[in-house]
Amino acid sequence: MDEISEQLQTEIQAFRDHFRTLVLATCSPDGRPEASLAPFVLDDEERPCVYVSELAAHTTNLLSNPRASLLFAEDEIEVRNPFARRRLVLHCQAKKLSGDGAEKILEKMEANFGETVRLLRNLPDFHLFAFDIIEGNYIKGFGQAWAITGNRLEVQFLRRG
Repeated sequence: MDEISEQLQTEIQAFRDHFRTLVLATCSPDGRPEASLAPFVLDDEERPCVYVSELAAHTTNLLSNPRASLLFAEDEIEVRNPFARRRLVLHCQAKKLSGDGAEKILEKMEANFGETVRLLRNLPDFHLFAFDIIEGNYIKGFGQAWAITGNRLEVQFLRRG
């Protein structure tokens, strides 16, 4: 990876790390799209992880179809032109976690989000999912878009308008 790609990868990771929640897009078994917000943490492999209830449509969707898209978008109030809003779109494969690995992630969530996570951990309908990033795009503005792959958000090539 060249120096420019490394700097861009660092910028993309910092952009993602700025957020506490992500937009989660899933698809129901009958093809109906669903979008929602979810708090997240990164695991040791830099996979975004969410803890979600079976009462939410996206949980049922992920259990039947593990493909998902994640979106991180710059706050509207911070941009002059909404067409040039900075964003990171990730296409992922979801994996339900359990056991020791899940406990470690839930402890991290509890440290980040407090008492709410401690209460949710006692509810039987919650599931922990990690998202392996297959590919995605980082859009910085007009004519500034890059393809990325993997959990570490590695820059693959430059795409300019």
